[in-house]
Amino acid sequence: MKIPIVFSVLILLLVLSITINIRNGSVELNLGEITRSILDGQELSNMESNILFKIRIPRILSAILFGGALSISGFLLQTFFKNPIVGPFVLGISSGAKLFVGFFILTSTSLPFLGLGPFRLFLVSFLGSMLAMVLVLIFAKSTDNVTTLIVIGIMIGYIASAGTSFMTTFATENNIASLQFWSQGSFSTVTWEMLKVSALIIIPSMILIFFLSKPLQAYLLGENYAKSMGINIKLFRFILIVLSSILSASVTAFAGLISFVGIAVPHLARLTIKTSNPRILTPAIFILGSSFTLLADYFARTLFSPAELSISTVTSFIGAPLVIWLMVNRRKRV
Repeated sequence: MKIPIVFSVLILLLVLSITINIRNGSVELNLGEITRSILDGQELSNMESNILFKIRIPRILSAILFGGALSISGFLLQTFFKNPIVGPFVLGISSGAKLFVGFFILTSTSLPFLGLGPFRLFLVSFLGSMLAMVLVLIFAKSTDNVTTLIVIGIMIGYIASAGTSFMTTFATENNIASLQFWSQGSFSTVTWEMLKVSALIIIPSMILIFFLSKPLQAYLLGENYAKSMGINIKLFRFILIVLSSILSASVTAFAGLISFVGIAVPHLARLTIKTSNPRILTPAIFILGSSFTLLADYFARTLFSPAELSISTVTSFIGAPLVIWLMVNRRKRV
């Protein structure tokens, strides 16, 4: 299938996912009325206006931004480790972010030098992500076995979870409830202020990653080839790790833990578009990741309405079998 056709299908899927999320929920909205209100200035009822602009649109925009960010974060990590079964959740990076954010939620700690409001959450999450990533890199130097590396990442996740559980012993019930609700993974609490901060972090990072397409392509062809193209490998690998941690941290800070998106979507995009060119693959991964997360959020909201599942519950049902399949097929090839 030609690339323009693939992108047309991906964009159509994104538009369809947005439409489904706007229309459906505990209260169904009339798309015709929404269209007329935009084009002709026809006013919506107070209830419809509140549902649309205070709940669904922020939730849709956060799913688009965070789904795309997690997918690109996974793509960068898979490029770094040259393996399709690594990602921020599997390697314990998201758990490191959870540990640091959990500390601030459970202890109600406030450090002025970390900034204000949502930006503080991002910085704390980023520090946790980077610490977990550094630990993974330390162990990566002593083993070439990706399966071992994944197990190490899972163990780092367990250690981070144990640290969080230890803190809950001394926390108040309100803080424990706040952590529990945040860690389940949801877009329901994302505000317009959080969206502004996350957009200021994610969009520039995405632009930078797109402009790194040429060195990314060279790196995918091998480190020796990349060196022959004049690329500073150590600096480039450091940039990959920092950008991946920034994207993962921005999602974890504002939406909690969302599993397997960073593994599943890059692989699905490669199967769909059938190219390794980052200039083409990067936007395809972002669009597919946004659609994937929008649909996961839709099912999380509606499958057992009025009860709501966490997004990770839905993404795990899809992502976990895919990881198993990837590992089994990788062993067969070896």
